[in-house]
Amino acid sequence: MSEFQAYLQLGFSHITDSNGYDHILFIMALCTVYTLIDWKKVVILVTAFTIGHSITLALATMGLVSINKDWIELLIPVTIIITASLNFFYQIPKSSFSKKETTSALRYPLAMFFGLIHGLGFSNYLKALLGNEAQIFNPLLGFNIGLELGQLIIVFIILSIAFVLIELMRIQRVNWINIMSGIIFGMALSLILNNPFFRTLMGMSVN
Repeated sequence: MSEFQAYLQLGFSHITDSNGYDHILFIMALCTVYTLIDWKKVVILVTAFTIGHSITLALATMGLVSINKDWIELLIPVTIIITASLNFFYQIPKSSFSKKETTSALRYPLAMFFGLIHGLGFSNYLKALLGNEAQIFNPLLGFNIGLELGQLIIVFIILSIAFVLIELMRIQRVNWINIMSGIIFGMALSLILNNPFFRTLMGMSVN
């Protein structure tokens, strides 16, 4: 296996790893309001997220940007909570085939901005793998492509489930959105409350 292939596999494994499910939760929060019929909207949204995390993944891995990883690990579930909260205000199109995007215009720039934060999280993992490796282009490229492949699979699964439940089983779309967003919100809140850095901050503020 080449170095590129090895890091591609590591990137794929990292984003699909159930033990580090924060990134999966964020992608779920992004896609919960959509089904397969809305795939063009999802492509735009996920592309915005991809651009964001690709930028900071590259900059941080090359040592051009450095932010305390404790803050990053705390901010990632915050991005999930904000995204899940926006889902409760999503305006469902009257037609499933409507081309008009009725959700907030902030959804797309927020996806890119939150991608910057997630990219810093990805970089912490990648830098730990690289160690003192001098040549980082192939590892960086392979890892990033692996992330994207894993991300696309997660998106496809979420959209497919939504399509079956909403379009075929005729479950109310608003119920799907609210229940899923509520679950995601709760899981992200749990991540924050159990974050050691957050607990330290709360202890300092109390004292």
